[in-house]
Amino acid sequence: MLVKSDPLTVQAAVVGGGPAGLTAAIALAQAGVDTALIARAVPQDHRTTALLAGSVTALETLGVCRRGYFVESLGGAQFALPGAVERLREEFEEGAPLVLAAADPAQPYGAAIPWPKRADGRAARVAGAYVVTLGGEPALFVERGGRSLVPLRDPEEGWLRPALEALVAHARRTGLKRLAVERFDGEPVAESLGMPLLVEAGFLAGPRRAVLRA
Repeated sequence: MLVKSDPLTVQAAVVGGGPAGLTAAIALAQAGVDTALIARAVPQDHRTTALLAGSVTALETLGVCRRGYFVESLGGAQFALPGAVERLREEFEEGAPLVLAAADPAQPYGAAIPWPKRADGRAARVAGAYVVTLGGEPALFVERGGRSLVPLRDPEEGWLRPALEALVAHARRTGLKRLAVERFDGEPVAESLGMPLLVEAGFLAGPRRAVLRA
């Protein structure tokens, strides 16, 4: 089927979206040539090519990606974009908290890396849940809506305080309307170590829950 469109003027046109065509088009674009890649549309599959081993090696040669050992405990054949590599090399504050959506691809626990044993089946990669990390290590799992908080390491005020402060800052920055914590580490929050720390972080204490409204 032909589709009419406005005329397109380029310096080079590569016909074929397989590994060879993709590599050639990238090489031309890297050299500053205005290039168009022309590939046949396949019904129900809009991919141009799969990144086979040979293709990735070619992309590495062109400088599009870099081979390295970026994630500990995973296989040795790892590739990343150059910008991502530089970000990994940037100096970061040791122990700095970070809040990620539990289902975010950047959050590896429960997928490439197993959850800490302390989670005991209480953490999952589900929409609406969050993971608070400290220094790149998981510290706190936040159930959707904040109903339950699961410490992923032995609860101590020293790390709970910055983790909860980061959670509150994230909720206010992203516009989360409400977090209502009813259980902390499997116990009613009102009877737990977490209640005074939640209040200190900005939650309002109630008889059965601690509530944060952004």
